[in-house]
Amino acid sequence: MKRSDIIVLGVIILVLLPFFIFPPVFKGYEQLNASHAYLLSFIKFAILATFGESLGLRLRTGVYTKKGFGILPRALVWGFLGVTIKVAFVIFGEGAPIMLKTLGVSFPTANPADVLRQPGFTWIKLLAAFAVGTTLNLLFAPVFMAFHKITDMHIMNTSGTLKGFFTPVQVSKYIQDGDWLTFWNFVVKKTIPIFWIPAQTLNFMLPEGYRILVAAVYSVILGILLSLASMMQMKRL
Repeated sequence: MKRSDIIVLGVIILVLLPFFIFPPVFKGYEQLNASHAYLLSFIKFAILATFGESLGLRLRTGVYTKKGFGILPRALVWGFLGVTIKVAFVIFGEGAPIMLKTLGVSFPTANPADVLRQPGFTWIKLLAAFAVGTTLNLLFAPVFMAFHKITDMHIMNTSGTLKGFFTPVQVSKYIQDGDWLTFWNFVVKKTIPIFWIPAQTLNFMLPEGYRILVAAVYSVILGILLSLASMMQMKRL
């Protein structure tokens, strides 16, 4: 373990410890999350998902950041994506259970999505959560992942600077130059059915207030998966 690993681990412990030691800290987070859900989504993803990418870089190169990596541009992208994920959670969290009802599934609540807000485990709750996880990852996740890949290429192409980040994004160039075969074969075809659908199904079994936080924690795993995809791309070159 390097010195940088010890420092990172120490920072993580210092940040998380107050939530476990002081109940008012966690209660304050819950209140902020309830009253400013989209702002908190931006902050959580900007921090946790960017850390996930830094962790992926550490696994790939041995360092958490380097010149041209672009910590701040990546945080801005992830913050924006965090807001879109919150929007998607609202749309699919409400809409997928209603879709099941239109297919003839009987719900014990007037609003089918309310089964996801009930405590405990029921089979109808699991079915609704699975419907959310499946539709969310088949209809939203590929667009989300493609957007991230294009912005990632833009950040690298502009040397990771904020000034370069706010220059026009050459989407057609990135589509032409990107390794979309690895993106399709690994990121889409493997991670979505094997990891993301089960992971989001589990997430929607949890209380509503925790879902975006759990999704942000999942984004740390996404950083590792993207790192693996990058290593696979390098082997193809």
